Amino acid sequence: MTPTTGPELLEATRYLDFQDEGIQTFVRRHVVGAEHPRDRAVALYYAVRDDIIYDPYSFSLDAATLTASHVLRAGKSFCVGKAVLLAAVGRAAGIPTRLGFADVRNHLTSPRLMALMQTDIFRFHGFVEFLLDNRWLKATPAFNRSLCEKAGIRALEFDGTQDSVFHPFDSTGKRHMEYLRYYEPRADLPVTELFETFVRHYPRLNAFISDGSGGNFEDEAIAGEAEELGR
Repeated sequence: MTPTTGPELLEATRYLDFQDEGIQTFVRRHVVGAEHPRDRAVALYYAVRDDIIYDPYSFSLDAATLTASHVLRAGKSFCVGKAVLLAAVGRAAGIPTRLGFADVRNHLTSPRLMALMQTDIFRFHGFVEFLLDNRWLKATPAFNRSLCEKAGIRALEFDGTQDSVFHPFDSTGKRHMEYLRYYEPRADLPVTELFETFVRHYPRLNAFISDGSGGNFEDEAIAGEAEELGR
């Protein structure tokens, strides 16, 4: 069981490899002048949310692509990779941090991604939990601001005092996100379980990876052209 607190939640791991010089530089740049852990967590949340592009087509069954250092260098990842990076920089800034996962029903996706996944249920959706003022707070950095603007939804905010999770409806009343199941928080990325779950539930995944054509999810998500599901 993942501990609720302890020194292991401040340590570097295989995937939260914050000893990487690029990550160290990223942290120093974004937390300068932020003395309180809450201020550091908030600054790092926005840096990862907006500097790293949400890209579901960057998924690979190569575990090395899910290290925090790789995600930072690539400048893009899907929700799990972005959560890994945020957890890593949080620990590098001295904040006890763990990874959270949930199965969610996403009511806003692109027709191409829907065809690939053949479902609107996104399994092992990734987010982060920071220990701030003796409370675990959820922070979800998945969707960058430019993507949200194109898709016509509000970017998710985080102030370090309350959970930052997706709302069931967007600002216009359309269905947005349903949390179906939460997993136990983890100290590091459970990559074997993650890959096994994806391969089992998304049968077209291997064909997509082999094709290697990728895509531009932001372009697919232009407001009014994204596929609205489950209404």
